Amino acid sequence: MENRIERIKKQLHSSSYKLTPQREATVRVLLEHEEDHLSAEDVYLLVKEKSPEIGLATVYRTLELLTELKIVDKINFGDGVSRYDLRQEGAAHFHHHLVCIECGAVDEIQEDLLEDVEEIVEKNWNFIIKDHRLTFHGICHRCHDRSTKDEETNNLD
Repeated sequence: MENRIERIKKQLHSSSYKLTPQREATVRVLLEHEEDHLSAEDVYLLVKEKSPEIGLATVYRTLELLTELKIVDKINFGDGVSRYDLRQEGAAHFHHHLVCIECGAVDEIQEDLLEDVEEIVEKNWNFIIKDHRLTFHGICHRCHDRSTKDEETNNLD
């Protein structure tokens, strides 16, 4: 984690920003909860546990700065809540998500599935793509497995 924080510090410095203690506390929370897709309020509550003096506005400003510098991606899964996701180091694009419409689970796909689509769009529409986001909404394997087991149990009755 310390290496990642040091690299983020360098990214901030290269854009003329400092890794203040408040920003570092926010980055640490994001790193500790990298798989959780936290909202700004979630980040704030977790930061406050470690650094009670940090206010909600500071966390919001930090998240917006990290988003602007492409250290963090701001995402919305259709529930009206913005969530923050650390961008994978060295990733050219945002990773993809699978959102379960039954349980709300969010799984990630790190593999870039849209390279061919990007080439077609750039060629046919003369459009220079800088990034893309892809979110699939459906039923996750956990819910599917559970419903299959429930069906098997009901058929045995």
